[in-house]
Amino acid sequence: MKDQFRDIFLQLLRIGLWGEGILDFPKSLNEKDWDQIHRYAVNHTVEGIIYDSFSFLTEEQLPPYSLRLKWTVRVDKIERYNQQMNKVLVSQYNYFTKYGLNPILQKGQGVAACYRNPLHRMSGDIDWYFENNGYAIARKIVKEKKIAVQDLAGFSLDYDWENVHIEHHKKLFDIQNPFKASYLNKLQKKYRDNQQILLINNTPIKLLAPELQIFQINIHILKHQLAFGIGLRQLCDSACVYYETVNQLDSKELKAIYERMGVIKWAHVLHALLVNYLGLPISSLPFPYPTDLKFDWMMNEIWYSGNFGFHDERFEDGKITALSAQPDGAYRLWANFKQYVKFAPQEAFFFPIVQTYSRFLGKDKD
Repeated sequence: MKDQFRDIFLQLLRIGLWGEGILDFPKSLNEKDWDQIHRYAVNHTVEGIIYDSFSFLTEEQLPPYSLRLKWTVRVDKIERYNQQMNKVLVSQYNYFTKYGLNPILQKGQGVAACYRNPLHRMSGDIDWYFENNGYAIARKIVKEKKIAVQDLAGFSLDYDWENVHIEHHKKLFDIQNPFKASYLNKLQKKYRDNQQILLINNTPIKLLAPELQIFQINIHILKHQLAFGIGLRQLCDSACVYYETVNQLDSKELKAIYERMGVIKWAHVLHALLVNYLGLPISSLPFPYPTDLKFDWMMNEIWYSGNFGFHDERFEDGKITALSAQPDGAYRLWANFKQYVKFAPQEAFFFPIVQTYSRFLGKDKD
């Protein structure tokens, strides 16, 4: 039943994601089955997407009324939070630009705009990057408002603004190899004139150029895979952005970026997952992946580890079972290193070094 359950879940995810399809399963799901689907949807932060599949199901296929009601209340909260996030996002953008800063929105609501139903994407926080070394100035401005700012590992900081979690990032990309910094700086300059504009509440918000946006989203997935795990929602992000922007992408240039960063093998596996498990049309990929590629192993890891690895069922009571351990355990990091070093060797090697360095030496001082 485990394989059947995952198949049903992914069918529902594809239907909700693309707004088409029929649930193909020989029997009706009982209340226990639907409770498990709901739990996995929450663990992978895709409850809004699964909810969007309900309008394509027959009456017999729908979850019990009590769960539907509970699910509807949850999705309503997601919608309200996204609306509040948009309000705060616009307020912050105007606030920072008033001080002469050039904020670029990373991930988050910029990605949500590529979804069929943007308000049903589960959002975490608002991520900003500031051009022209504006990170330090933005930090100072926020602290002058007497807001508690926490400096984080990975050259970032976070705080809360009107009940929305905010993060600022010194680095535009989650590339761990320090020897790639010069090339990444050149990329930023090369694509600056191709930056996108997204209207949020009638306010133009700056986004990265399409090539850099999708690269940033995908390399962020790799970063979390090297750490404690990533959920299906992040894969949905990648699929939706590819679907919406593939005709804007310079495929040759994007492939060259993956190759130059030493992650092209990993990118091929990711692309295969998006097509074979999430239903992304293969025509929406910027370049083909090898036909003999093995990719099921990565989906297995994503399926079990979930968002940040907090719900991995392969360990119980802190005891190691199978390939996993507690979310903050060294065993998990070592297991992830061994899995991904073949596909992104430089990133796998430098990840623990950069994380340790930034945790102890990379924090800003007042």
